[in-house]
Order: sequence, then structure tokens, then C-alpha cells
Amino acid sequence: MEDLMGVVDWSRAQFALTAMFHWLFVPLTLGLSVIVAVMESIYYRTRSRRWLGITKFWMLLFGVNFAIGVATGIILEFEFGANWSNYSWFVGDIFGAPLAIEGLLAFFMEATFVAVMFFGWKKVSPRFHLAATWLTAIGASISALWILVANAWMQYPVGMEFDPAQMRNVMDDFWAVALSPVAVHKFIHAVSSGWLLAGVFVSGISCWFIFKKRNRAMAVSSIKVASAVGLAGMVLTLWSGDSSAVDVARVQPMKLAAMEGLYNGRCGQELVGLGILNPDKTPQNDEDPYLFDISIPKGLSLLAKHDTEAFVPGINDLIDGIEITPAGDTIHTDSYAERIAIGRKAHDALRAYGAAKTAGDTAAMAAAVDDLRANYRYFGYGYLQSPYDAVPPVGLTFYAFRIMVIIGGYLLLFMLLMVWASYRRPKWLENKLLLWAGMLSIPLVWVCSQAGWVTAEVGRQPWIIQDLMPVQAAISDVSTPTVMISFWAFAVVFTAFLAAEVSIMLRQISKGSKTDFDNFNE
Repeated sequence: MEDLMGVVDWSRAQFALTAMFHWLFVPLTLGLSVIVAVMESIYYRTRSRRWLGITKFWMLLFGVNFAIGVATGIILEFEFGANWSNYSWFVGDIFGAPLAIEGLLAFFMEATFVAVMFFGWKKVSPRFHLAATWLTAIGASISALWILVANAWMQYPVGMEFDPAQMRNVMDDFWAVALSPVAVHKFIHAVSSGWLLAGVFVSGISCWFIFKKRNRAMAVSSIKVASAVGLAGMVLTLWSGDSSAVDVARVQPMKLAAMEGLYNGRCGQELVGLGILNPDKTPQNDEDPYLFDISIPKGLSLLAKHDTEAFVPGINDLIDGIEITPAGDTIHTDSYAERIAIGRKAHDALRAYGAAKTAGDTAAMAAAVDDLRANYRYFGYGYLQSPYDAVPPVGLTFYAFRIMVIIGGYLLLFMLLMVWASYRRPKWLENKLLLWAGMLSIPLVWVCSQAGWVTAEVGRQPWIIQDLMPVQAAISDVSTPTVMISFWAFAVVFTAFLAAEVSIMLRQISKGSKTDFDNFNE
């Protein structure tokens, strides 16, 4: 058992490491591709040599980031077979479909048109080149769409049924998977947050140009485009974030409870704006959950259910299977202990089916299938030893969510200020405090982005597929030392990738600061 948990923990750590490294590159690709396309559209209309130079400068940084992002993403997909083979077998028919579409359609679309972007300036017409740039941006978003559809299905499994003959889940409704509200909102949230990240990235570098008194006109022009795209991304991020919160309350209430450090819910539940969790608090004791908190009255009820008087269950309520109606009446749903019992009945039915199939007893097989389908909704709980095993890491989820929200609020103000300054008050861009804010916002926006990923993925633990498969049931038959070795190998390789990208980008930014964009010469 110790070796099993070692494999689980190291496999989780390895996937978290590689996914977080990959997510450093993805949002910048999504957003910078759009910004570059807008810049080239301006060049196409004006035929200005300065806008041509600006477009090519940011396009080069996009290309560096795109290449590293592709390399890290390929490694992630191999991990499903190497470290998570039981998962891949259990749901490969469903999870593999969107990934296959992403590879066949979006990836090849990106690969084709990105080549035209970089090498087709003098080989194709300006109109065709502009189309290729926009199609690269669209292809990047389509690629993200199918990956996020796969991820959303893990958080909200729909459009499938379990086939006992194959001992795996099979898809029975493709459109239910592709168009689930969780997938739609997750896609919009991820792509629009990429626009925001890229907007901050371009604005911050442009602030450095102005701070160093180099290429001010180019920097101001870049800020105009980047801040407009970034602000649009921020607005969409806020809207989709609100919709995602409603989704989480509906299909992953335990994640929402962990995000709030909420153990005992009530109608008109407040939202913790700032707080410090009590490290001694567990679901089994009566300790106060917070050492300190500043809360917004009825805020969580409004956020989760758009009703200030709605009941929001806490961790203990969910474990005990307690809900409260709008009238204040307590009703009982399936407690987690009951879910574990139901899940084990599903396991017993699956074993009975296997035994009946071996014996050739069709009547017993049919009866086992009926039992399995009656209890399959909580199949994953059958792997848990205790109801408390279904509680995610509260501290990490709680703080990651607040880091995301607090930095996001700052970035909203920063983007509004950049738009106003660049379009209405250009002299404000001489203010050193504002320029420093722009430069320091670059690392902050990445911290915000990573915190959002941590909230989404850590908050759904222990599930690799919500309610159907916990992580300990999903791993491959490998040894702990094997995973440890690959973990450190990936850590070294990915760190080298990141260092290479930063080094190349800094070199190109320095080179760009010395370029005469007003008289740009190809």
C-alpha cells in the first residue's frame, strides 16, 4: 500500500509539474496570436512600415513561445499512457476523441498556417498572409477548445455509459461531451484569460521601452492594441468565471466548499474576501475554520446560485448528505458513507458480471448489469476507505482561489488604466510609477493564471473523473523509483526549456529596443 501511494503521489506531482510548465506557454500563445493578428490587420490597411516592424517584432516572440509550448504539450499527452494507463483504458473511448480531433484538425491547421506566417511574407499576397495569421490564432483557440472539452469531461462526465463487456466507458452522445456547459465556460475562460495575459505581457514590455526611452511611438502603439485586447479578455474572463462558479456549485459542490474553507453552510452564505485558515480545523472537529477573515454578506450564495438567500453546502453538509430548501427545511440526500456503500455495490456487480460471463450464465450476467447500472453513479466512491477521503486539500484550494481573484482585480484596474492612458492621456505613460506597475504586472499575471489552474485541478481531488474514478485507481503498474526518476528528468528538461525561452525573448526584446521601427527595413 505504501508503494501504491508513493506511485500515486509521484505521478500526481509529475503531471502537476509538466502541466504547470505547459500552462506557462499556452495562454501567451492564445493571446499573443490574436494581438499579432490585430497588428497585422492594421499594417494591411495602412501599409505603414512602422506597423510592419511592430507586427514582426511581436510575431517573433510569439513564435518562440509557440515552439516551446508545442514541445511541452506533446510530453503531457504521453503521460496518459505512461503514468495513467488505467485511466486511459477506463475512458479512452471518450477522453481520446477530443484529443484526436485536436491533433488532426487544430494542430495541423496551426502547423500549416504558422509556417506561412513566418516564411511567407514575400511568397504569398498580403491578404493571404493576413488570413494565415488569423487562421493561426483561430487554430490555437480550436486546439485549446478540444483539450478543454476533454478536461471539462473529467470534471463533469456526461454523454457516456459503462460497457461491462469491455470493462470501460464508451461515448454515446458526442455533442453532450463537446457542448456541456462546463466545457463551454471553461473554454471561454481559458482563452479570454490568455488574451488578458498577452495584453499584460505586451503592455509590460512596452512600458520597459518607454522607461528606457527607446521606441516610445512603437511602445504606445503596442499598448493601444494590447490593452484593448487585454481588457476585452478581462471582461470575458469575469463573465465566464461567474458562469464557471455556478457550474462548480452545481456539479462539484465539494470543490466550492474547499475554495471557501466552508465546513458548515447556511442560507445567505457569506463570501470570504480575505482570510487565514485555521490549520487545526478538520471536518471531524468543532474548531473555527478561520483565524481571521473579512467576508461579504451573502456573497457566496449570490456567486454560486445567483440568489442571496440560497443554501450553499459546506464540507460537513456534503459528507452528511444535508441540503436546506429555500423555505428553510432540511432534506437528506446521499451521504458520502452511503455513496461509498453504493459504489461498492457497483464493484460487486461488476465482479459478478465477470464471473457470470466466465461461467456462460446469461441470466446472471443480465442481473449483474442491472445492479451495476443502478449503482454506477457512485462507482468511484467504492475505492474510498472513508468519506473524508473525498475532501480535497482545503488550504491550497482556498489560497489559490484568493490569489487568482485578488490579482485579477488588480489586473482589471491595470488594463483600464492602460486603455485610458494610451488612448486618452498619452502623457500618463511617462509616469514612472505606472511604468513600473506595467513591468511588475508581467510576473503577476502568470501567478494569477497558475493560481486559477491550481484552483480548478487541486479543488477536484481526489477525482481524476468526478465521482467515477479517484486518482489511486487510475495509475499505471509502475514502481515509485521509475516515476521519481522521470519526475526529476522532466523537471530538468522543462526548466531548460523555460530558461531558453526567457533568454531568447530577452535577447530579442533588447534587439527590438534598438530597432528603428519608423523606418523599418525588412
